Amino acid sequence: MPETSVSPDEPLYARRRLIHGAGACLFLSVLPLGASAAVVSAVRVWPASEYTRVTLEHDNDLKFNYFVIDNPDRLVVDIEGIDLNGTLRDLVSKITPNDPYIQAVRVGQNRPHVVRLVIDLKQKILPQVFALEPVAQFRHRLIFDLYPAKGADSAQDPIAELLNKQREAQRHGGNSPSSADKAKAAGTDDTDGPAVSRLVVVALDPGHGGEDPGAIGPKGHFEKNVVMQISRRVKDKLEQDPNVKVILTRDGDYFVPLHVRVQKARRAQADLLVSIHADAFIQPHANGSSVFALSENGATSTAASWLAKRENDADLIGGVNLNTRDRQLARVLLDLSTTAQINDSLKLGRTVLSQVGQVNRLHKPQVEQAGFAVLKAPDIPSILIETAFISNPAEELRLIDSEFQDKMASSITGGIKRYFAQNPPLARSKLARL
Repeated sequence: MPETSVSPDEPLYARRRLIHGAGACLFLSVLPLGASAAVVSAVRVWPASEYTRVTLEHDNDLKFNYFVIDNPDRLVVDIEGIDLNGTLRDLVSKITPNDPYIQAVRVGQNRPHVVRLVIDLKQKILPQVFALEPVAQFRHRLIFDLYPAKGADSAQDPIAELLNKQREAQRHGGNSPSSADKAKAAGTDDTDGPAVSRLVVVALDPGHGGEDPGAIGPKGHFEKNVVMQISRRVKDKLEQDPNVKVILTRDGDYFVPLHVRVQKARRAQADLLVSIHADAFIQPHANGSSVFALSENGATSTAASWLAKRENDADLIGGVNLNTRDRQLARVLLDLSTTAQINDSLKLGRTVLSQVGQVNRLHKPQVEQAGFAVLKAPDIPSILIETAFISNPAEELRLIDSEFQDKMASSITGGIKRYFAQNPPLARSKLARL
């Protein structure tokens, strides 16, 4: 197996480098004494510009350690209590040329019952390696998240640059727009509402992604895919107005924790956050579209409460590393909801609901409320749209139909435009963005 061989000299060299370096070697022990050896049953790779995730799914706890080597850059992972099998060998072929972080993977039996993975890197990374307990359809998982060492969030940079240019123009006065050139709220005309003399930023949040497929339809279509397609259509329609900029909380098939979605919207100084989903229920006849806002005082219905729990469980299914400092940030964000934000969210929800109802039957005729984690930005009106029931055979077919997707995207876009026309964002919140 030349493609999977690992040099026996590599561990000694690596450890010598680490002893003289910054102590990057980490050791985690999660295998109880007397436990049986694990068998790896699946391997998955999720490359993305923000980070690449490698997942090993297995049937028991694992004991592992890892360290980083430079010149050339590599991540080395030793997994104890397993033997090399065909599934692990398949990891080599799952690395794609367009992966921003992984050049190649080598895997081999380092010593009896110890498998070594050597991940050859394209750039310096900050790895997070952690274990996940079984949940939903998954068994035990060992996760390698490879983040860029610089830690830049490139998705927010264009928005920040535009906002800075606008502030500079307003500060110097010379480049202030005339009344004829002022940006109108999300592309509305004079009959729709007052003009807005600044850039409007909308955060679109395609639900789920990566390890988390979301709901799965009877024909096997994944929620994460259809909501990504609809979100991109909404983005294209909104950005037909040059004074509207849209960020996507994920722009590919990878997992983003719920609080990070909120954080992305706040860093981009978004005026709105719209989370797009496809509903599911245990009974296949359930159908229709719904719009939800946050609630401070419990859910407006049992169904809304059930749905909020299901959507909030996305972090468990997608796989959040609870050992990082983001856990503290998540708690802070999720405790900052305000009455004003909820009132504005309800206004937004009603305008979007009225437009969506022209494209699809409404599951409920009013905006419902529940404790959705992704809606808890304290200073951004936020709604969650369930476009249709992917668990309903007929609506699953509609959700994968390009014409329906386009109509749904147009209705969401129309609702956002109408909201801005009625509630122009004349000033930005002074609340610090975390």
